[in-house]
Amino acid sequence: MDNFTTSGFLLMGFSATPELEIFYACLFLLLYLLALAGNMLIITTTSLDDSLQSPMYFFLRHLSLLDLCYISLTVPRFIYNSFLQSGNISFWECVLQCFVFTLCAGAEMAMLTLMSYDRYVAICLPLHYDVIMDIRTCVHGVAAVWVSGAISGVMHTAATFSIRFCGPRVIHQFFCDIPQILKLSCSNDYIYEIGVTVILSLVGFLCIVFIGFSYMQIFSSVLRMPSAEGRAKAFSTCLPHLAVVLLYFSTAAFEYLKSHSDSPTVSDILLTIMYTVVPPTFNPMIYSLRNKAVKLAVRKILIQDLFMCKKCVKHF
Repeated sequence: MDNFTTSGFLLMGFSATPELEIFYACLFLLLYLLALAGNMLIITTTSLDDSLQSPMYFFLRHLSLLDLCYISLTVPRFIYNSFLQSGNISFWECVLQCFVFTLCAGAEMAMLTLMSYDRYVAICLPLHYDVIMDIRTCVHGVAAVWVSGAISGVMHTAATFSIRFCGPRVIHQFFCDIPQILKLSCSNDYIYEIGVTVILSLVGFLCIVFIGFSYMQIFSSVLRMPSAEGRAKAFSTCLPHLAVVLLYFSTAAFEYLKSHSDSPTVSDILLTIMYTVVPPTFNPMIYSLRNKAVKLAVRKILIQDLFMCKKCVKHF
């Protein structure tokens, strides 16, 4: 362990060919800029527009913040390493990556569960919505999301780095991925990590069951609505969230079910992109494209900014 603490690890990335690695870096840079722009736009819009101050958009703002942390933790470092042709990462930076990555992953799972409860109350219990989902409940819910993510991060990181490392310090991934780090253990002494994974997998399964039950109740209530306009409005607020849930849990399932080979294949690269880059990049697009209120607020803010720019130009 002492040797690894001083020398750190070597991230192999996707290719040993410099030109190909730079190509992947450029692809990740494009996706990162899209994620950065989309999530910042969601955060700004839901913060500034008075019509987007309901609990649903309060949770959406924190989901976008989680996505920003999630993608900013790994992708910029990979881009930096690719252009410098260096995969070295210090031991403590690797620890930080593992901690924040698992924190964001666990918190996002909890946030999606909380958002499904919000949609359930809004559609199935509309008369009690303002009472149940008051400001105090929303703040406590978001605080619980971040705390649960932090607990998940601490448990995973502590269990992972409590094992003894030996042999080559090479990680066959573009960031400090826990399954790849476990391959560096001197023996099969990661029983604590297996225990943590089982516990958190059980929590994840319970979240999936809760979300599934919530949407069964939601669809049952929506289909009983007499008004076609009411059904369309209810679906317009639920479908974006359901799409994000399916995207997140399907990509997470890819990560747990795929085989972790020592030499990454094309399918490994695609699966890695699926669970590290795709959700943070496409979540804002899903919400903005399917949500009329968000699109209207974005258009209003952009028009205001354009108007202010024109005034500034005329002033000078």
